[in-house]
Amino acid sequence: MTVSAPLALSRRAVLASSFGAAFLGSRAFAAATANRKLVVIIARGGMDGCSLIPPIGDPNYAALRGPIAIPAEAVLRLDETFGLHPKLENLYRMNRAGQARIAPAVAIPERIRSHFEAQDLLESGGAKLYGATTGWLNRALAAGGGQPLKALSVGAQTPLILRGPTQAQSWSPGGAAPPSSDRLVAALQDLYAGDRLLGPALASGLQTESMADMLSDGKAPNAGDPQAFAVTAARFLAAPNGPQMAVLSLDGFDTHARQGAAEGQLANRLRILDQVLAGLETGLGPAWKDTVVVVATEFGRTARINGTLGLDHGTASALVLAGGALKPGGIVGDWPTLADDKLFENRDLAPTLDVRSVFKGVLIDHMGLDRRAVETAVFPNGAAAAPVQGLV
Repeated sequence: MTVSAPLALSRRAVLASSFGAAFLGSRAFAAATANRKLVVIIARGGMDGCSLIPPIGDPNYAALRGPIAIPAEAVLRLDETFGLHPKLENLYRMNRAGQARIAPAVAIPERIRSHFEAQDLLESGGAKLYGATTGWLNRALAAGGGQPLKALSVGAQTPLILRGPTQAQSWSPGGAAPPSSDRLVAALQDLYAGDRLLGPALASGLQTESMADMLSDGKAPNAGDPQAFAVTAARFLAAPNGPQMAVLSLDGFDTHARQGAAEGQLANRLRILDQVLAGLETGLGPAWKDTVVVVATEFGRTARINGTLGLDHGTASALVLAGGALKPGGIVGDWPTLADDKLFENRDLAPTLDVRSVFKGVLIDHMGLDRRAVETAVFPNGAAAAPVQGLV
């Protein structure tokens, strides 16, 4: 059978057609991800994952925790095994709406029980502790190709996760400005007018403060009102041409003594975390549907209660995912159980998932970063941590 010329397809034409379809597909994907937002919250101090998501269905939980076990009747139940701490009412509401998921046993790649070293590894995204001077989120800003993504650091100092060659915007919530601030600003502007480093930095800072005042309706949110400052931080992201990523830090999760159960020291910190999540949802408004929030900590706590009604430094902890862009689903990763023969070094919750796997999955599937760039530039030497797929 002879095919007429108009219907004949050469190999070159087929390849060209395939390339064109792939190019258009990548353009469409890039356009679809352009408005997506990522917020990373670092819970500093070693957050106890087994209190954040009490494994009330695990037969060993109550015995290991004794008086600091969260009572089953107080837990906000997620499934037959897990619930949420009773102070996490907003997170529970998000979960019921298909907008929150939990990874119950994640950890950094090295077994470290030093706060500062573990936090550095969490934020650098490396496979080994020493030698990293940049953070994985800063490296991700330049990994999208073309114009670098923009990020916002919320707090007095830019954390390691956002340090690197790509400059991030910075905003620190504080109290009302002193009456003489206008004169001080004018003097600093004159002083740094000719300085190529400090001049632009001051101008950027003043622009950020002006924007914060506008976004907060002139109410000067401060760190003492976690929900209000989270609303303002979220409005930065939701503003036209606002940053695509943001980092917040919450302290106070180092609960060696008198941790408490449904009430107490840890409960108060979890209530603040819950308020921050609600503030982000409110401040992002319609952009919430395009947002993923990741809450991670440097390590968990010991499985067993100690002699001061607290918990010592452990290994695996829980990771929280929230946001309107999430795909509804159950827990992320596996649960190793709290059986004696399953504990890490006979003392800690054993990790079943590398925290970098979650970070990679969010960057690739949600933020639209190229997988090769994520594997080679954002998380070099991290090939052992395969991206978690299907989160968004």
